[in-house]
Amino acid sequence: MKKVFIDGSAGTTGLQIFDRLKNRTDIALMPVDESRRKELQYRKECINNADIVFLCLPDAAAVESVSLVENPDTCIIDTSTAHRTNPEWTYGFPEITGFDKIAVSKKIANPGCHATGFISVVYPLVKCGIINSDADLSCFSLTGYSGGGKKMIAEYEDAEADKALTSAGIYGLAQNHKHLPEMKTICGLSKEPVFCPIVDNYYKGMSTTIPLFGNGFTLSQVREAFQEFYKGQQFINVLSAEETDALSKIYSNTKSGTDSLDIIVTGNDERMTVTALFDNLGKGASGSAIENMNIVMGINPAASLVL
Repeated sequence: MKKVFIDGSAGTTGLQIFDRLKNRTDIALMPVDESRRKELQYRKECINNADIVFLCLPDAAAVESVSLVENPDTCIIDTSTAHRTNPEWTYGFPEITGFDKIAVSKKIANPGCHATGFISVVYPLVKCGIINSDADLSCFSLTGYSGGGKKMIAEYEDAEADKALTSAGIYGLAQNHKHLPEMKTICGLSKEPVFCPIVDNYYKGMSTTIPLFGNGFTLSQVREAFQEFYKGQQFINVLSAEETDALSKIYSNTKSGTDSLDIIVTGNDERMTVTALFDNLGKGASGSAIENMNIVMGINPAASLVL
């Protein structure tokens, strides 16, 4: 039985991971002494006694936790931004990186939520030659407020919340969002996209949309490229033309409560959009982390997850 330690179990991601794993019988969740959870020596002991460690911490604290690792058999799954572009770490997007690479890694950097949506769309398009690595790209990504963690959740759910929070809020205005480096690096782009993240007054769910010009490729060809790339995948589904035609709108909370991701190609042969639809706390965070853990354990990647 694998021993699992959640370092940062009190945060949103840590709580979500715990909730998904608490009834598993093939792992042992290591109890956390709340009075000592911030003590360096205590954390060091827990980390090195565990088979798998989830880091659900701010970047600096995650780096500190990694420095405490002495057990060569301990596998670290870091949900922070700290190691996502570090070549010594495996990027934890199995459908992009490869399940075999995840399975043997001891250092796994879990993707960011907005980055998951962007990469799920752009990486295949670059790989199959529909867009060039030096393309000028833009992206807008709408998320529920749970993505902002405890502080933002409290702000939105306060009975006397600012009235501005009842409408969508555009942020990352200086084009310096923390997910941009991984979006560029993992997709093999020569420049970062123009990125417009938006938070709205609902708890969870995410839609990440990339506008494209056809440039000689038809809408059907683009959809078929995604269907071929993600053929046979458990966690990623490409909507068919019939399924897409039945849509009049795409709602960002459609995949709330699931750990899978839908790719939706809409528009016409000249101008189109590709949307990744998923749960920012599912495939965009905790669900993805558990998928990686399951792969490391050599079991069904979907164990304890909702597809």
